[in-house]
Amino acid sequence: MFIMTFLGKERMDHHTLRHLHESPWVVTVPLVLLAIPSALIGWFTVGPMLFGGFFEGSIFVLPANNALEHVAEEFHGPGAFIVSALQAPPVWLAAAGVLTAYTFFKWKPALADSAERTFKWLHTMLTEKYGFDWFNENVIAAGARALGGGLWRFGDQELIDDGMVNGSARVVGWFSSVLRYAQSGYLYHYAFAMILGLASLLLWLIWRP
Repeated sequence: MFIMTFLGKERMDHHTLRHLHESPWVVTVPLVLLAIPSALIGWFTVGPMLFGGFFEGSIFVLPANNALEHVAEEFHGPGAFIVSALQAPPVWLAAAGVLTAYTFFKWKPALADSAERTFKWLHTMLTEKYGFDWFNENVIAAGARALGGGLWRFGDQELIDDGMVNGSARVVGWFSSVLRYAQSGYLYHYAFAMILGLASLLLWLIWRP
């Protein structure tokens, strides 16, 4: 709620404010009717469900992991639980947030502008989200885009496409262009190649250890 004090007026334009309204009765009444039995059921079953034998035989908890046993030592019924909850700082902080939002946006909206001018540095910090959005966009996202572009350019395009795929095709084409000279169609060329092969085989047989 305190953050809404500095951000809410900027984010909520007049068009939005004009169309804000409570939910109709067809939504509110069923929610109320569901909330009443939910509160009553919770009031009477919270003890047996959490600290009794409600789930006995269905859920097995090792003694070393039985955290509810320690909670049961401080649990003295749903009424005492509510009273202790009302004494906790988060409840009062939430109530203070509600009161602050009502004061700034319902009772005296001019206080929001005054607070923005007074705490300009805080307003800027909250509006910019502590700089995390800028860091994410300009450092993390930009680095990820640069890395992806580099992998695409040098890994996919040059290494795989140009090097391996097109490169293997170029090697096969070059080797075929050289090998085709041996396929002249003349019989004496083939006979000469056979003589060279036979001579090479004889030399290897003679000179082998």
